[in-house]
Amino acid sequence: MDYRQLGSSGLRVPALSFGTATFGGTGPLFGAWGRSDDVEARRLVDVCLEAGVTLFDTADVYSNGASESVLGAAIEGRRDQVLISTKTGLPMGDGPQDWGASRARLIRAVEDSLRRLGTDYIDLLQLHAFDASTPAEEVMATLDMLIGAGKVRYAGVSNYPGWQVTKAQGIADRHGWPRLVAHQVYYSLIGRAYEADLMPMGVDQGVGALVWSPLGWGRLTGKIGRDRPIPAGSRLHDTEQFAPPVETEHLYRVIDALEAVAVETAKSVPQVAINWLLRRPTVASVIIGARNEAQLRDNLGAVGWELSVEQVAALDAASDVLPPYPHTPYRQQEGFARLNPSLV
Repeated sequence: MDYRQLGSSGLRVPALSFGTATFGGTGPLFGAWGRSDDVEARRLVDVCLEAGVTLFDTADVYSNGASESVLGAAIEGRRDQVLISTKTGLPMGDGPQDWGASRARLIRAVEDSLRRLGTDYIDLLQLHAFDASTPAEEVMATLDMLIGAGKVRYAGVSNYPGWQVTKAQGIADRHGWPRLVAHQVYYSLIGRAYEADLMPMGVDQGVGALVWSPLGWGRLTGKIGRDRPIPAGSRLHDTEQFAPPVETEHLYRVIDALEAVAVETAKSVPQVAINWLLRRPTVASVIIGARNEAQLRDNLGAVGWELSVEQVAALDAASDVLPPYPHTPYRQQEGFARLNPSLV
């Protein structure tokens, strides 16, 4: 397993990490993703550690804390072998202190996560969504306090606007507080919007990307194609309403290219899709998920080999879309294109 620096921090993370939203799954979303109990979760953790996957990602909102509890049980007795990433900020109840990133909310959320995980520190705490109602100074001061108390090692965000990450970094620099080192983002061959603003921001601000849903919400598993509609039993029947949208013809164009490269490389469609992501700027780790050991082992096969230059170019071309304004003229007009400082 390849290990990479997380942003501009000293933390080294595996190129592949494991997402535990399937652990203890309940409800219409997480229950459809998977329902791994303590026994199955421990087996999946065993397989990950054998492959060098040491970073496990969860969140308090996953099945109302059950994911953290099951993960805590699965790593019991081997805390020093793993890195734990968890997230908070989304609603955990209907009360005024049950959501957001206020000082009171973050302190309580961290204490609750530590209890469920059965540990006394979190390696990476990420704010799950931008809270416009809490001043950025309060958020960053609270993260500084939690890091200073040894309850959190590093801090990051997820699904944030780029300008808010940059603002937070400026506040941290001004006060001498720890900077954000990670941004957990949606990024896939059918969802490349990350590249327009967030990727250049990550390069500039030293923020590494942890990629969620690298298979486009289950659409790039190899089970769907032009002549293969969503199969019976697929979780997409229950969860597509929550998924990042994609135009049908664009999806099929990408799948066609993936299938061609999969044949050339003798790899699976998911392995090709994940391998493409691992080559992208700022990507520190791609979060893979699995409902069972077979899925996990297939995803682990995404590392240890490289796509050719020609194969990357074919995937780039099939997945390319015109970015929104103000990026559009830099692609369409010669004068703008000459000035384009694109890093991708």
